[in-house]
Amino acid sequence: MSEDAQGTENLPPLQINGQFIKDLSFEAPHVPEIFADMASGNGPAIGISVDVKATQLHENMYEVDLSLNVEAKAGEKVAFICELEFCGVVTLNVPEEHLQPMLFIEVPRHLFPFARAVIASTTRDAGFPPLMIAPIDFVDMFRQRMGAAEGEAEA
Repeated sequence: MSEDAQGTENLPPLQINGQFIKDLSFEAPHVPEIFADMASGNGPAIGISVDVKATQLHENMYEVDLSLNVEAKAGEKVAFICELEFCGVVTLNVPEEHLQPMLFIEVPRHLFPFARAVIASTTRDAGFPPLMIAPIDFVDMFRQRMGAAEGEAEA
C-alpha cells in the first residue's frame, strides 16, 4: 500500500472545520401589542421550514447550509419571523456512494443543535419565550429529496 493510501485510511470520515451564522434575520412587526394578545391566551401557532444545501469548496471540502425559517402567529397577527442560515465547512473522507448521505444527513445532524440554540437565544432576546425546535429527521428529509429527484428524472 502506498503512503498516500495509508494516509487517507487513517483520516476521520467527517471533520468539521468550522461553523458559522451566514445570515440571521428577526422581525417582530406587532410588538408590543402582540404581547398583550399572547397573554390573553392567544398563544402563537408556529410554523417551521427546514432546508439543507451543500456546495463543494475543494476536493474533499464542502460548505453545508442549514436553513431554518420560523413564523409565529397569534391569531391573524404575525408575532415574529426568524430566518437563520447556519453553515458548516467540513472535510469528508468517504467513498463516493456515501457522500450525499453525509452531506444531507450527518453534517446537518451535527449543525442542528447549534442552529437551534441560535434560534432559542434570538427569540428569548426579543422578549418571547425561547423557541426550542424539536429534533429534525434528516434521514426522512434526505429520502424525500431523493424521491423528488427520481421523480424529476423520470419526467
